[in-house]
Amino acid sequence: MAKEIAIGKRAKISKAQQHMLLAVLGTSILLGAAISLGSHFAQQISFNTKVIMAAEESIANYSNVIKSTGVCKSPNGSVYSDDELTKCDPASIEISQIPGTLRANILENLAANEALNSVPREDNADCTDPSGKSYTYKELLKIYQDARGASELQAASNLIKSCSALRIIPDALPSFKNEEALLASLNKLFIISDWEPESIAPGGTIEDAEIGQNLNAISVNFTVDANTGTAKKVLDSIERSIREFDIKRINIEWANDDGLTLQTQASAYYMDESHIAEGTKTITKEGK
Repeated sequence: MAKEIAIGKRAKISKAQQHMLLAVLGTSILLGAAISLGSHFAQQISFNTKVIMAAEESIANYSNVIKSTGVCKSPNGSVYSDDELTKCDPASIEISQIPGTLRANILENLAANEALNSVPREDNADCTDPSGKSYTYKELLKIYQDARGASELQAASNLIKSCSALRIIPDALPSFKNEEALLASLNKLFIISDWEPESIAPGGTIEDAEIGQNLNAISVNFTVDANTGTAKKVLDSIERSIREFDIKRINIEWANDDGLTLQTQASAYYMDESHIAEGTKTITKEGK
């Protein structure tokens, strides 16, 4: 009887141990699953936070570029809303609405530069008022300030670009390779010097090249066959030109009658258009 009781107790203890082991095993599985899910959710939250922060940084950078360049009026908040960007019309914005921006500084300072404005504008009939007198910058600015509506503002803006000091920028350093315009500029310098060129042509032994930072060289050859006084006038006109002509090689042949022949190889320059560089940022869960 005692033996049967002992056997029954051991059976009950063994069964209790099994239940305990199963409970511990179940608890371990649940704990492991909870830890795994918690780690997964933490990684997802961290990853999503990085994505949101990167998106907000991109939006802020775009907004700063738009605001600082003066493409649109300043946003009501720290960044532009979709509605503000949709309603933004650069052609209808007045200078007074974008103070301190790149666009305002160009129109108010660079376009009004007296030294650059001193360059003649006789080639552009649009730069004269009804009396035939060339517009001053104050007159151009008043036309712009009095303009109303997108079409009038755009016309006034084009007038400032063509008739103020701003026109010197593309004359001095064009934004693309234009050999015809280069030869026309050089030919005008010859006309100013009261001399008709024997020959003028692009290219030559000097190769066109990229100088760096979007600056490029374009070669040109010309020959001056005249007396020493005329040749000096030609070289002086080239030296005073608003556009740079960098003489790389010159061959001088003297004649007995105070004449000479200049065979010249020179380089002029142009700059590639500037663009705002857009970058791509990859966000990973590992943070790389």
